[in-house]
Amino acid sequence: MSRPPRTRPTLEEVAAKAGVGRGTASRVINGGEKVSERARLAVEEAIAELGYVPNAAARALVTRRTDTIALVIAESEERVFGEPFFAGIVRGIGSALAAADRQLVLLLAQASQRRGALDDYLTRQHVDGVLLLSLHDDDQLPERIRAHGVPVVVGGRREGVSSDFVDVDNLQGARLAVQHLAGLGRRHIATIAGPADMVAGHSRFEGYVAALTAADLPIDDRLVARGDFTQQSGADAMRALLASGAAVDGVFCANDLMAVGALQTLRDAGRRVPDDVAVVGFDDAPIGLSTTPPLTTVHQSPEQMGREMVAMLLEATGAPGVPQPGLMLPTHLVVRGSA
Repeated sequence: MSRPPRTRPTLEEVAAKAGVGRGTASRVINGGEKVSERARLAVEEAIAELGYVPNAAARALVTRRTDTIALVIAESEERVFGEPFFAGIVRGIGSALAAADRQLVLLLAQASQRRGALDDYLTRQHVDGVLLLSLHDDDQLPERIRAHGVPVVVGGRREGVSSDFVDVDNLQGARLAVQHLAGLGRRHIATIAGPADMVAGHSRFEGYVAALTAADLPIDDRLVARGDFTQQSGADAMRALLASGAAVDGVFCANDLMAVGALQTLRDAGRRVPDDVAVVGFDDAPIGLSTTPPLTTVHQSPEQMGREMVAMLLEATGAPGVPQPGLMLPTHLVVRGSA
Protein backbone atom coordinates (compact mmCIF):
# COMPACT_ATOMS: atom_id res chain seq x y z
CA MET A 1 0.00 0.00 0.00
CA SER A 2 1.54 3.29 -1.08
CA ARG A 3 1.95 6.14 1.37
CA PRO A 4 -0.01 9.35 0.77
CA PRO A 5 2.22 12.15 -0.56
CA ARG A 6 3.91 14.19 2.15
CA THR A 7 2.23 17.54 2.53
CA ARG A 8 4.14 20.77 2.83
CA PRO A 9 4.83 21.77 6.48
CA THR A 10 2.50 24.46 7.77
CA LEU A 11 3.12 27.48 9.95
CA GLU A 12 1.06 25.78 12.68
CA GLU A 13 3.38 22.76 12.63
CA VAL A 14 6.41 25.05 12.91
CA ALA A 15 4.85 26.82 15.90
CA ALA A 16 3.97 23.50 17.62
CA LYS A 17 7.44 22.11 17.02
CA ALA A 18 9.03 25.26 18.48
CA GLY A 19 6.64 25.38 21.42
CA VAL A 20 5.41 28.89 20.60
CA GLY A 21 2.18 30.44 19.37
CA ARG A 22 1.38 30.84 15.69
CA GLY A 23 1.73 34.63 15.93
CA THR A 24 5.24 34.34 17.39
CA ALA A 25 6.31 31.95 14.63
CA SER A 26 4.88 34.34 12.01
CA ARG A 27 6.78 37.30 13.46
CA VAL A 28 10.06 35.38 13.32
CA ILE A 29 9.49 34.36 9.70
CA ASN A 30 8.52 37.89 8.64
CA GLY A 31 11.36 39.63 10.47
CA GLY A 32 9.34 41.04 13.34
CA GLU A 33 11.28 42.55 16.24
CA LYS A 34 9.03 41.78 19.23
CA VAL A 35 10.32 38.23 19.69
CA SER A 36 12.64 36.89 22.38
CA GLU A 37 15.95 35.44 21.29
CA ARG A 38 14.97 32.07 22.77
CA ALA A 39 11.76 31.95 20.77
CA ARG A 40 13.54 33.07 17.61
CA LEU A 41 16.11 30.28 17.88
CA ALA A 42 13.39 27.68 18.58
CA VAL A 43 11.42 28.74 15.50
CA GLU A 44 14.51 28.78 13.30
CA GLU A 45 15.41 25.26 14.45
CA ALA A 46 11.87 24.07 13.75
CA ILE A 47 11.96 25.61 10.26
CA ALA A 48 15.23 23.83 9.50
CA GLU A 49 14.04 20.50 10.86
CA LEU A 50 10.67 20.50 9.12
CA GLY A 51 11.90 22.06 5.88
CA TYR A 52 9.29 24.81 6.07
CA VAL A 53 9.18 27.28 3.16
CA PRO A 54 7.08 30.45 3.69
CA ASN A 55 4.32 31.00 1.18
CA ALA A 56 5.40 34.10 -0.74
CA ALA A 57 1.87 35.18 -1.58
CA ALA A 58 0.70 34.87 2.02
CA ARG A 59 3.77 36.69 3.30
CA ALA A 60 3.12 39.50 0.82
CA LEU A 61 -0.34 39.97 2.32
CA VAL A 62 1.22 40.38 5.78
CA THR A 63 4.22 42.54 4.88
CA ARG A 64 2.62 44.33 1.89
CA ARG A 65 5.83 43.54 0.02
CA THR A 66 6.36 41.18 -2.90
CA ASP A 67 10.18 41.46 -2.87
CA THR A 68 9.90 41.72 -6.68
CA ILE A 69 11.10 44.57 -8.88
CA ALA A 70 10.05 44.89 -12.53
CA LEU A 71 12.42 46.16 -15.21
CA VAL A 72 10.47 47.36 -18.25
CA ILE A 73 12.49 48.02 -21.41
CA ALA A 74 10.57 49.77 -24.16
CA GLU A 75 12.46 48.13 -27.02
CA SER A 76 12.33 45.06 -29.22
CA GLU A 77 13.99 41.78 -28.25
CA GLU A 78 16.42 42.29 -31.13
CA ARG A 79 17.76 45.53 -29.68
CA VAL A 80 17.72 44.49 -26.02
CA PHE A 81 19.68 41.30 -26.64
CA GLY A 82 21.85 42.73 -29.42
CA GLU A 83 23.16 46.00 -27.95
CA PRO A 84 25.91 46.12 -25.29
CA PHE A 85 24.25 49.00 -23.38
CA PHE A 86 21.26 46.89 -22.40
CA ALA A 87 23.40 43.90 -21.42
CA GLY A 88 25.45 46.14 -19.12
CA ILE A 89 22.54 47.85 -17.45
CA VAL A 90 20.71 44.54 -16.85
CA ARG A 91 23.88 43.15 -15.25
CA GLY A 92 24.10 46.15 -12.93
CA ILE A 93 20.42 45.95 -12.00
CA GLY A 94 20.54 42.19 -11.49
CA SER A 95 23.57 42.26 -9.20
CA ALA A 96 22.19 45.13 -7.11
CA LEU A 97 18.81 43.44 -6.66
CA ALA A 98 20.46 40.13 -5.77
CA ALA A 99 22.50 41.89 -3.09
CA ALA A 100 19.25 43.38 -1.73
CA ASP A 101 17.52 39.95 -1.81
CA ARG A 102 14.94 41.11 -4.36
CA GLN A 103 13.67 39.27 -7.42
CA LEU A 104 13.92 40.75 -10.92
CA VAL A 105 11.13 40.47 -13.48
CA LEU A 106 12.16 41.56 -16.99
CA LEU A 107 9.42 42.85 -19.30
CA LEU A 108 10.07 43.88 -22.90
CA ALA A 109 7.39 46.17 -24.23
CA GLN A 110 7.39 48.39 -27.27
CA ALA A 111 5.03 51.36 -27.27
CA SER A 112 2.17 49.68 -29.13
CA GLN A 113 2.22 46.70 -26.80
CA ARG A 114 2.12 48.49 -23.46
CA ARG A 115 -1.57 49.04 -22.83
CA GLY A 116 -3.83 46.63 -20.99
CA ALA A 117 -2.00 43.62 -19.60
CA LEU A 118 1.21 45.51 -18.74
CA ASP A 119 -0.64 48.22 -16.83
CA ASP A 120 -2.69 45.60 -14.99
CA TYR A 121 0.43 43.72 -13.92
CA LEU A 122 2.45 46.69 -12.67
CA THR A 123 0.54 47.11 -9.41
CA ARG A 124 1.38 46.69 -5.72
CA GLN A 125 -0.12 43.21 -5.79
CA HIS A 126 2.68 42.05 -8.09
CA VAL A 127 5.73 44.33 -7.68
CA ASP A 128 7.29 46.66 -5.09
CA GLY A 129 8.66 49.03 -7.72
CA VAL A 130 9.38 49.50 -11.41
CA LEU A 131 12.52 50.44 -13.35
CA LEU A 132 11.89 51.87 -16.83
CA LEU A 133 14.35 52.07 -19.73
CA SER A 134 14.40 53.52 -23.24
CA LEU A 135 11.30 55.69 -22.99
CA HIS A 136 10.33 58.22 -25.62
CA ASP A 137 9.40 61.75 -24.59
CA ASP A 138 5.63 61.34 -24.95
CA ASP A 139 5.40 58.06 -23.02
CA GLN A 140 2.92 58.25 -20.13
CA LEU A 141 3.82 54.85 -18.65
CA PRO A 142 5.61 56.28 -15.56
CA GLU A 143 2.57 58.36 -14.61
CA ARG A 144 0.18 55.44 -15.11
CA ILE A 145 2.28 53.16 -12.88
CA ARG A 146 2.61 55.79 -10.14
CA ALA A 147 -1.16 56.16 -10.19
CA HIS A 148 -1.26 52.57 -8.87
CA GLY A 149 0.88 53.63 -5.91
CA VAL A 150 4.00 51.90 -7.25
CA PRO A 151 7.37 53.74 -7.10
CA VAL A 152 9.09 54.26 -10.46
CA VAL A 153 12.68 55.13 -11.42
CA VAL A 154 13.44 55.95 -15.04
CA GLY A 155 16.75 55.34 -16.79
CA GLY A 156 17.18 58.62 -18.67
CA ARG A 157 16.21 62.18 -17.79
CA ARG A 158 12.92 63.37 -19.27
CA GLU A 159 12.06 66.94 -20.23
CA GLY A 160 10.71 68.91 -17.28
CA VAL A 161 11.36 66.10 -14.77
CA SER A 162 13.90 66.63 -11.97
CA SER A 163 13.31 63.56 -9.81
CA ASP A 164 13.22 59.75 -9.88
CA PHE A 165 15.68 59.28 -12.75
CA VAL A 166 19.28 58.21 -13.30
CA ASP A 167 21.11 59.28 -16.44
CA VAL A 168 24.56 59.90 -17.82
CA ASP A 169 25.49 63.47 -18.70
CA ASN A 170 24.79 63.09 -22.40
CA LEU A 171 25.28 66.76 -23.20
CA GLN A 172 28.68 66.85 -21.47
CA GLY A 173 29.79 63.68 -23.23
CA ALA A 174 28.83 64.96 -26.67
CA ARG A 175 30.66 68.22 -26.03
CA LEU A 176 33.80 66.30 -25.07
CA ALA A 177 33.60 64.33 -28.32
CA VAL A 178 33.15 67.35 -30.58
CA GLN A 179 35.71 69.45 -28.70
CA HIS A 180 38.21 66.65 -29.31
CA LEU A 181 37.48 66.65 -33.03
CA ALA A 182 37.77 70.44 -33.21
CA GLY A 183 41.02 70.26 -31.25
CA LEU A 184 42.41 67.95 -33.95
CA GLY A 185 41.81 70.73 -36.49
CA ARG A 186 38.64 69.26 -38.01
CA ARG A 187 36.43 72.02 -39.39
CA HIS A 188 33.57 70.12 -41.08
CA ILE A 189 32.28 68.00 -38.21
CA ALA A 190 29.17 65.97 -38.94
CA THR A 191 26.97 64.07 -36.52
CA ILE A 192 24.98 60.86 -36.74
CA ALA A 193 22.39 61.68 -34.08
CA GLY A 194 19.96 59.40 -32.29
CA PRO A 195 16.13 59.65 -32.32
CA ALA A 196 15.01 63.23 -31.61
CA ASP A 197 12.21 62.07 -29.28
CA MET A 198 14.59 60.25 -26.90
CA VAL A 199 16.66 62.01 -24.25
CA ALA A 200 19.91 60.39 -25.34
CA GLY A 201 19.16 61.43 -28.92
CA HIS A 202 18.36 65.08 -28.44
CA SER A 203 20.72 65.70 -25.50
CA ARG A 204 23.73 64.41 -27.44
CA PHE A 205 22.67 66.50 -30.43
CA GLU A 206 22.44 69.58 -28.18
CA GLY A 207 25.97 68.87 -26.95
CA TYR A 208 27.17 68.64 -30.57
CA VAL A 209 25.64 72.03 -31.40
CA ALA A 210 27.01 73.64 -28.22
CA ALA A 211 30.53 72.42 -28.93
CA LEU A 212 30.44 73.66 -32.53
CA THR A 213 29.27 77.07 -31.33
CA ALA A 214 32.02 77.24 -28.71
CA ALA A 215 34.61 76.43 -31.39
CA ASP A 216 33.22 79.07 -33.78
CA LEU A 217 32.34 76.40 -36.32
CA PRO A 218 29.24 76.72 -38.51
CA ILE A 219 26.17 74.54 -37.99
CA ASP A 220 25.35 73.01 -41.37
CA ASP A 221 22.15 70.99 -41.83
CA ARG A 222 23.93 68.94 -44.49
CA LEU A 223 26.24 67.65 -41.76
CA VAL A 224 23.39 66.23 -39.66
CA ALA A 225 21.98 62.74 -40.18
CA ARG A 226 19.92 60.62 -37.79
CA GLY A 227 19.87 56.96 -36.95
CA ASP A 228 18.08 54.73 -34.45
CA PHE A 229 21.18 53.57 -32.51
CA THR A 230 21.59 50.43 -34.65
CA GLN A 231 24.72 49.61 -36.69
CA GLN A 232 22.80 49.57 -39.97
CA SER A 233 21.33 53.02 -39.34
CA GLY A 234 24.86 54.34 -38.73
CA ALA A 235 26.04 52.92 -42.04
CA ASP A 236 23.05 54.39 -43.88
CA ALA A 237 23.45 57.80 -42.22
CA MET A 238 27.14 57.96 -43.10
CA ARG A 239 26.26 57.12 -46.70
CA ALA A 240 23.76 60.01 -46.72
CA LEU A 241 26.36 62.41 -45.29
CA LEU A 242 28.87 61.52 -47.99
CA ALA A 243 26.18 61.89 -50.67
CA SER A 244 25.15 65.34 -49.42
CA GLY A 245 28.10 66.99 -51.11
CA ALA A 246 29.27 68.64 -47.88
CA ALA A 247 32.91 68.30 -46.92
CA VAL A 248 33.21 65.94 -43.94
CA ASP A 249 36.46 65.57 -42.01
CA GLY A 250 35.04 64.52 -38.62
CA VAL A 251 31.97 62.63 -37.37
CA PHE A 252 30.46 62.37 -33.92
CA CYS A 253 28.18 59.34 -33.65
CA ALA A 254 25.60 59.26 -30.85
CA ASN A 255 26.50 55.66 -29.96
CA ASP A 256 29.20 53.13 -30.72
CA LEU A 257 27.07 50.80 -32.87
CA MET A 258 26.25 53.64 -35.26
CA ALA A 259 29.97 54.54 -35.27
CA VAL A 260 30.80 50.96 -36.29
CA GLY A 261 28.36 51.28 -39.19
CA ALA A 262 29.88 54.64 -40.15
CA LEU A 263 33.40 53.14 -40.17
CA GLN A 264 32.23 50.40 -42.55
CA THR A 265 30.70 52.95 -44.95
CA LEU A 266 33.84 55.11 -44.87
CA ARG A 267 36.00 52.07 -45.59
CA ASP A 268 33.75 51.06 -48.50
CA ALA A 269 33.97 54.64 -49.85
CA GLY A 270 37.77 54.63 -49.70
CA ARG A 271 37.95 57.25 -46.93
CA ARG A 272 40.82 56.72 -44.51
CA VAL A 273 40.15 56.94 -40.76
CA PRO A 274 41.38 59.10 -39.11
CA ASP A 275 43.44 60.70 -41.94
CA ASP A 276 40.48 61.76 -44.10
CA VAL A 277 37.66 61.50 -41.56
CA ALA A 278 38.02 61.22 -37.77
CA VAL A 279 35.26 59.31 -35.96
CA VAL A 280 34.14 59.45 -32.31
CA GLY A 281 31.41 57.30 -30.77
CA PHE A 282 29.54 57.27 -27.46
CA ASP A 283 29.26 54.33 -24.99
CA ASP A 284 32.74 52.80 -24.71
CA ALA A 285 31.20 49.45 -25.64
CA PRO A 286 33.52 46.42 -26.03
CA ILE A 287 32.98 46.45 -29.80
CA GLY A 288 34.99 49.69 -30.01
CA LEU A 289 38.18 47.78 -29.19
CA SER A 290 37.82 45.48 -32.19
CA THR A 291 37.15 48.05 -34.95
CA THR A 292 39.83 49.11 -37.44
CA PRO A 293 41.13 51.47 -36.22
CA PRO A 294 40.01 51.12 -32.56
CA LEU A 295 37.21 53.55 -31.78
CA THR A 296 37.66 56.79 -29.87
CA THR A 297 34.54 57.12 -27.74
CA VAL A 298 32.81 58.70 -24.77
CA HIS A 299 32.79 56.40 -21.76
CA GLN A 300 29.63 55.69 -19.82
CA SER A 301 29.00 52.81 -17.41
CA PRO A 302 25.62 51.12 -17.93
CA GLU A 303 26.37 48.77 -15.02
CA GLN A 304 26.82 51.73 -12.66
CA MET A 305 23.66 53.28 -14.05
CA GLY A 306 21.77 50.06 -13.29
CA ARG A 307 23.11 49.89 -9.74
CA GLU A 308 22.21 53.53 -9.08
CA MET A 309 18.68 52.99 -10.43
CA VAL A 310 18.18 50.12 -7.99
CA ALA A 311 19.55 52.14 -5.06
CA MET A 312 17.17 55.01 -5.88
CA LEU A 313 14.18 52.68 -6.25
CA LEU A 314 14.85 50.95 -2.94
CA GLU A 315 14.97 54.38 -1.29
CA ALA A 316 11.65 55.19 -2.92
CA THR A 317 10.02 51.96 -1.72
CA GLY A 318 11.06 52.87 1.82
CA ALA A 319 9.59 56.38 1.52
CA PRO A 320 6.47 56.09 -0.67
CA GLY A 321 5.39 59.31 -2.34
CA VAL A 322 8.65 61.15 -1.61
CA PRO A 323 10.38 62.22 -4.87
CA GLN A 324 14.01 61.09 -5.15
CA PRO A 325 16.39 63.73 -6.58
CA GLY A 326 17.55 62.83 -10.08
CA LEU A 327 21.14 61.67 -10.55
CA MET A 328 23.46 62.54 -13.45
CA LEU A 329 26.55 60.37 -13.91
CA PRO A 330 29.69 61.93 -15.43
CA THR A 331 31.33 60.83 -18.69
CA HIS A 332 34.89 61.01 -20.01
CA LEU A 333 36.62 60.62 -23.36
CA VAL A 334 38.58 57.47 -24.26
CA VAL A 335 41.04 58.31 -27.06
CA ARG A 336 42.00 55.49 -29.46
CA GLY A 337 42.94 55.31 -33.11
CA SER A 338 39.85 56.61 -34.93
CA ALA A 339 40.29 60.22 -33.80
